[in-house]
Amino acid sequence: MSIPLTSVAHAAGPPAGSAAERVSELQARIHGMQRDRWDAGGRPVSGVLAGLLPDGILRTGVVYTVDNSTSLIMAAVAAATADGGWGAVVGLPDFGAEAAIGYGIDLERLVLVPSPADQWLAVTAALVDVLPVVVVHPARAVGDAEAARLGARLRQSGCTLIVAGAWPQSEAALRVTDTRWDGLGAGHGYLAGRDLAVHVTGRNGSGRRRSTLVHLPDAAAAAAGIRQPGES
Repeated sequence: MSIPLTSVAHAAGPPAGSAAERVSELQARIHGMQRDRWDAGGRPVSGVLAGLLPDGILRTGVVYTVDNSTSLIMAAVAAATADGGWGAVVGLPDFGAEAAIGYGIDLERLVLVPSPADQWLAVTAALVDVLPVVVVHPARAVGDAEAARLGARLRQSGCTLIVAGAWPQSEAALRVTDTRWDGLGAGHGYLAGRDLAVHVTGRNGSGRRRSTLVHLPDAAAAAAGIRQPGES
């Protein structure tokens, strides 16, 4: 007696195509839950950053990169800690205290690790577990695996990481392409601020790109003699 092939297929379990579809559906659900977890949070910002960041929000659990501008980094830290939160700066010995005060950063709520040497990544990983915003200047190039591991910790803790330099995975990349100081007279006077041309690229380089002209009141940074790496 012959047995229909359809009976054999049902006896052996669901078709391979159905199993593959279930796996794909499960992966999509997991991905969706993960996205909900780190996309739900964020800090609305005003002023300069509102015009630079996507949706005017400094998101939690993600990485932003800021290339060649300590001024923009200070503005971001000030916005992220405006509600009284703590922050940390790792690997930026030229992050001046007087300049930070000029941007409205509360130094009593700021952890400074200016020279962590080869422990910079371990120090950063420890800080993102307990603080809402951390700035780091990588001492070397970071691989995809390292970035993914730190990214998982960011999503778990809800920390926002601001990288002074390059990073494999980021929510947005900000780069100053031109800068102009103002406030000086004919060879005399005080630096009152600066105009910055900022180029913004969306998530992982695939988002909408735009250039924006912003003004930062950076007289405090000039008075402190802070050195802006890479800025002309």
